[in-house]
Amino acid sequence: MTRTYRAVVIGGGVVGCSVLYHLAKAGWTDVLLIERSELTSGSTWHAAGGFHTLNGDPNVARLQAYTISLYEELERISGQSCGLHLVGGVQMADSPERMDFLRMAHARGRYLGMETELITPSDAKAMFPLMDERHFVGALWDPVEGHLDPSGTTQAYAKSARILGAEIELRNPVVELTQDADGMWNVVTRNGTIRAEHVVNAGGLWAREVGRMAGLELPVLAMEHMYLLTEPMPEVIEFNQSTGRELVHVIDFKGEIYTRQEGQGILLGTYEKACKPWSPVQTPWEFGHELLQPDLDRLAPSLEIGFRHFPPYEKAGIKQIINGPFTFAPDGNPLVGPVPGLTNYWSACAVMAGFSQGGGVGLVLANWMTTGDPGHDVFGMDVARFGDWATLRYTNAKVRENYSRRFSIRFPNEELPAGRPHRTTPIYDLLVRDAHAVMGDSWGLEAPLWFAPSADEAHDVPSFHRSNDFAHVGAEVRAVREGVGVTEIANFAKYEVTGPGAEAFLDRLMTNRLPKPGRLVLTPMLNPQGKLIGDFTIARAGDERFLIWGSLAATKYHLRWFGAHLPKDGSVRVTALETDLVGLSIAGPKSREVLAALVDGDVSNGAFRFLDFREMDVAGAPAMVNRITYTGDLGYEIWMKPAFERRIYTAIKTAGAPHGIRDFGLRALLSMRFERNFPTWFAELRPIYGPMEGAMERFVAYDKPGFVGREAALAERDAGPRLRRVTLVVDADGADAIHDEPIWARVGDRDFGTIAAPHGHGAPRFDATGKTLPAPIPARDGDWRVVGWVTSGGYGHSVALSLAQGYVPSALATRTEAGVFEVEILGQRRAARIMPQPPFDPTGARMRS
Repeated sequence: MTRTYRAVVIGGGVVGCSVLYHLAKAGWTDVLLIERSELTSGSTWHAAGGFHTLNGDPNVARLQAYTISLYEELERISGQSCGLHLVGGVQMADSPERMDFLRMAHARGRYLGMETELITPSDAKAMFPLMDERHFVGALWDPVEGHLDPSGTTQAYAKSARILGAEIELRNPVVELTQDADGMWNVVTRNGTIRAEHVVNAGGLWAREVGRMAGLELPVLAMEHMYLLTEPMPEVIEFNQSTGRELVHVIDFKGEIYTRQEGQGILLGTYEKACKPWSPVQTPWEFGHELLQPDLDRLAPSLEIGFRHFPPYEKAGIKQIINGPFTFAPDGNPLVGPVPGLTNYWSACAVMAGFSQGGGVGLVLANWMTTGDPGHDVFGMDVARFGDWATLRYTNAKVRENYSRRFSIRFPNEELPAGRPHRTTPIYDLLVRDAHAVMGDSWGLEAPLWFAPSADEAHDVPSFHRSNDFAHVGAEVRAVREGVGVTEIANFAKYEVTGPGAEAFLDRLMTNRLPKPGRLVLTPMLNPQGKLIGDFTIARAGDERFLIWGSLAATKYHLRWFGAHLPKDGSVRVTALETDLVGLSIAGPKSREVLAALVDGDVSNGAFRFLDFREMDVAGAPAMVNRITYTGDLGYEIWMKPAFERRIYTAIKTAGAPHGIRDFGLRALLSMRFERNFPTWFAELRPIYGPMEGAMERFVAYDKPGFVGREAALAERDAGPRLRRVTLVVDADGADAIHDEPIWARVGDRDFGTIAAPHGHGAPRFDATGKTLPAPIPARDGDWRVVGWVTSGGYGHSVALSLAQGYVPSALATRTEAGVFEVEILGQRRAARIMPQPPFDPTGARMRS
């Protein structure tokens, strides 16, 4: 007899058990977890078991904090110990650059409510006396860090799920997945077929194979990972006896080492440069509770540094070397959520840091499955962030690069080379070879960042400060503002929506009114909770044909949303054009003269107005032209099939030569968008903000009935937004805000009363000695407190201002006087003030002239 469940979770590691627990906790009790062997048979059982809250993505950090806070609940429900050791941890900097990195991490932790602390090497040595502090310049203390028992923790999830009504079936491999016409899945196992409304792939090492059962190639790769355990060490025993405490965790960036106490000895692990993939094409099904052959030679460079930095290690005996595989995605973050193109097939894969992230992954996935919304901003973990271009070999190259750089600094202007160039346009060689472009990776596509005067100078010098591109980007901006520039804009998402139902379909999804024929509109898109999930330019190209431009990185994310809302009658077709349509933008006061030289029609301001759309020949090639640019200046977007791009680009350069035309790149474009206060998707516009919070209300037709999220948007409008996006002028000194820096304000009782960190995670607060810290005190009039955060920042070259966009409480958003705000950059609080109007062309006259 065939059994039927609402959801089947495939995989019995910590992530699968977390998903099961959270589904049951959310009320879905008719759920089943199927495991091919025993619980923890994949990567979980041999994990080092560390956990921490710090993460480069604050949204992921919040979920890591939730994961850690969950363990007490699991122990209480299940009666199973997780073996928690909340000892805290220090990250050690050996250079000024790494110290800048730690200052940034410390500052970003402020608005998360994290009580990290910058300390001296001597302070760190007091907590971990096995180190030689002479090799370091500083450290970051994080009290919410520690380790646990991987097996016990997984069992705690499993037991808690069972108590809530979920079921677990062991020693029953899944061999096939099929889906019926009604959408139900047939989970074919060795012991029979199980029907399920939903399937969750938490396959861990076998996630790729479970994906292939559904015709899916997930971008995951397993890497060999080694750590060693020492024999008992007298230095460890002496510290425990003299202090009554356990040694803290330590990350040594120079040695690419993490280390901590294990028993009376030490655990030491590395992310070595000479890393090695495991089973890069097919994971063997028979693999289980086994370890891989150790290879100490691969670890030798890290161990050599480790022995200098931690001298007692060199004399310690090695008790055991663990070498086991862990799965990674190309960027190191998990792959979570509904898989685009499949119905009710969910991913919970590539969760490398399972004991830091597993609880958060289970929470958001259960929210998503049971309510239709993850309840958190999880785009950084969304399975939809990769496209079909993330092939097996590309994934292999990027995962190896990511693994080898796990403890390396990623500078804001640093582009990583593995797997590149991967996707290119027809003018790639003209930009790189002839124009000396420095290229960046934009969703697998090469895009020009800036242009150097010579091939020898065409490279970035990685830095947290203004770097070697600064003057050249400034020259590009001034060329556009004073004359005309050209840039490639292939790195936009492009969609064509056609069919008799196209207008009604888009009218329901978009907040703004749709354009008339031959016109453009700018419009957000909301989810039912009234949060921003998209920002688009839409052209009406015919009665039943619309063209849409948006964020390239959100292509799969938006296609999934479009697909979920398509009418069942087939009256609408959505096509992602991707690189089948490429584009060039010309901008600046001379751009009309350049365009006029390339077309046969009238492009005067009266004949071709701002926000007009026109299909016309450009340089004799068929094209579509939008009267709009992201520079905030007079300009045009020219879209064409790839076969015509070289012709149009070279014609633009020829026609623009008398006007001093100059190539400009993405960094100049972003500089100019700061000068006009333009927001961008994934920075300012994210699914945690409403349209009024994002200052996007002018693009919302509140009186238009029936669009998704309207009721929530009206409620936000009527109640007033909690936060507000603002632009700040910052008194920067050689280093501009980037993103996630805290915004400080001089506030008091008349503004807020008691000020809490905007995203406090509620974890225990300790100082560097392990002493519990008191709760935050109420704000007094005139106090400085962290009240917001920067979403993006940079230098406005044509206005000579350091600019930052960010969110602050609405009560402070109108405070434009000096002395109210500061932005913390690399450990220094810099004076800032709100600029209510764009610093360049405040009225937008140049765009419309």
